[in-house]
Amino acid sequence: MIKMENLDKDIKKIINSAYPYIKDFNPAQKAVIESGYLEDKSNYIICIPTASGKTVLGVLPALKTILNGGKAVYAAPLLSIQNEKVKEFKAFEEHGINVGKHPSSSDLSVMVFESFDALTRFSWNVLRDVDTLIIDEFHMIGEFTRGPTLEAAITRAKIINPSMRIIALSATLRNIEEIEGWLEGTCVEHDYRPVPLNKEVLDAEMFNTKNKNDVIVKVVEKAIKDKSQALAFVSTRRFTESLATYVSKKINKKINVEQRKRFKEVAEKILEVPKRKGSLPTSTCLKLAEACEYGVAFHHAGLFNEQKEIIEDEFRNGNILMITATPSLMYGVNLPSKTVVIRDHTRWTANGPQPIPVFDYEQMSGRAGRPQYDDVGYSYLIAKTMDEAQNLQEYYVEGEIELTNSKLVDNKDAIYRQIIAQIASSLSKNLDELTDFFGKTLYGYQMSNNPSMSLFAADSLRYELESALEFLLQNGIIRATPEGLKTTDFGTLIAKSNYTVETAVKIKEYLSTINEINVEEFIYALSETPDLPLISFKGRKSKDPVRDKLSEVGLFAVDIGNPEATTVSLIEWVNERSEYEIENKYSVYSASTRRSAYEASRLVKFAKNTSEVLGNYSNLKDFDILSARLYYGVKDDIIPLVVGVKRLGRKRARNLVNIFGNDLSEVSQKELQKVEGIGPKLAEKISNFVNN
Repeated sequence: MIKMENLDKDIKKIINSAYPYIKDFNPAQKAVIESGYLEDKSNYIICIPTASGKTVLGVLPALKTILNGGKAVYAAPLLSIQNEKVKEFKAFEEHGINVGKHPSSSDLSVMVFESFDALTRFSWNVLRDVDTLIIDEFHMIGEFTRGPTLEAAITRAKIINPSMRIIALSATLRNIEEIEGWLEGTCVEHDYRPVPLNKEVLDAEMFNTKNKNDVIVKVVEKAIKDKSQALAFVSTRRFTESLATYVSKKINKKINVEQRKRFKEVAEKILEVPKRKGSLPTSTCLKLAEACEYGVAFHHAGLFNEQKEIIEDEFRNGNILMITATPSLMYGVNLPSKTVVIRDHTRWTANGPQPIPVFDYEQMSGRAGRPQYDDVGYSYLIAKTMDEAQNLQEYYVEGEIELTNSKLVDNKDAIYRQIIAQIASSLSKNLDELTDFFGKTLYGYQMSNNPSMSLFAADSLRYELESALEFLLQNGIIRATPEGLKTTDFGTLIAKSNYTVETAVKIKEYLSTINEINVEEFIYALSETPDLPLISFKGRKSKDPVRDKLSEVGLFAVDIGNPEATTVSLIEWVNERSEYEIENKYSVYSASTRRSAYEASRLVKFAKNTSEVLGNYSNLKDFDILSARLYYGVKDDIIPLVVGVKRLGRKRARNLVNIFGNDLSEVSQKELQKVEGIGPKLAEKISNFVNN
């Protein structure tokens, strides 16, 4: 048996100090270590359930590589996971291991899939220095948006650095032989969970009710008795809010005085966030704080980032009984909970409501049961009737997860981007070389190894590539030369960005139709690109205020949807409206305005670069002004002040100008301090700025 003490003594010392709670390896970890993956040099896929200690299994070969003088990259799908892992791995620095986010400056770097993909495209010397690549959440290779990026990055990395070893950490995969074949690796599977998981389907009829929310109330009441916590997954933001409000009102009587005090403190922290940003609490903030007073919180993309962090931290500290969330939380931060409730087993897609995949059901259920805290976890899927419960039991609890299939060709943008990447990095110069590269991807492997597809796999792939090349040639992204295909300056710009080709083409087309920048129209054009995070409507209230605002600034829209809500919110934002004012007027999730504005500000910089590569230099200063206005949420006149004085912010800057006018050079520091929120330090900074 492999015990902790059988590890190399240097590795054992590092693991003991970084993970003091690990006294010995669990059966899943032992099975993986006994497979010989630490001694072997080949690629491995490690398939064990959520919360079975996959990270440590990735860390061991990384440490071994680094102690032997090499470098390791730990790739993760999301920024939230990247930040969590960097924090966790910082403990290795006591042992002389440099931890960071890029292998050029770290022994162990934690990268998101997109950054690792960029490494395979532009930094070959750095990539060749990487000896071991650990891929977290590897099952996401079958996911529509991030999967193709990961798949192409792995394919390129294997070509550029064939000696690099790949360790893929994954939840259970069904078509494991296929993945082993493509990755040229060995899979080790184990079904041990440190905390046993009970999966059940509950139905409303059992509890003599027609309302699924009443079933959830019962689950939370049981959790209160057990002194444990619950996570509830629903399909939309609006449902997270209505469920949290419903449950909080129902459990009011079950909460003791001491809990009430703790919950009230959480609610106060939630309300502090908008105040610190110079906005009154929005109605969403008030609703969240109200639910938090009874120990229930909702968590979705329409909250301030700081509020999401408060909810996550307070839940970990036991100061929240239940979080209601959209399914995106299943991939994000590690939120341990004894009980998971899945209320909605369908979600809205472009084709109407569709059942969630069995894979997602497994991922959400896997959040139940916290190693170090619980001896058992509970996952409850909620049905309306006994008949429905039986169907759900067969489909989800006893059903098989879906096959992991490449989405590379389903995702048109992924094909465009990877062709551009291949040509920009001079790895492929013609259709034959492109066909050869795509044949090595998981998509190519699955096509040529599928008996019913293999006969026409090559022709089908060639056809896909030909039509994609035609689009890229027509849009001036690549060009044909006697030496082969090359990217144009515009194509190189796209290759170096993380933007979709659709966004780049839309921006280019918009720029070709204008002589000067119309701020409102340009913001609308950006809101219609796939890369701007949209601000969404909160409910079914009238959309007329948005339509009225658009027509007031000379914009006409047939349909009023989230792009229009985003346009109007950003127009108000650059005119110094607060989130509170935006939400009240337009009934939108205004807490995400800053995030949208930040991304819009970056898109404006990309538009400026596009304008330059197209040889149009007439509006460059206007791009800079709009980019700053979006970033800081200000009118033009106070840009120098908010840019020049760190942490002054738009509200105090505007107050200063309102009181003293635009020339502050004659205003004493003492007078400056009379303005609300300006203390001695800030007054000194302002004074230094205006007088230098």
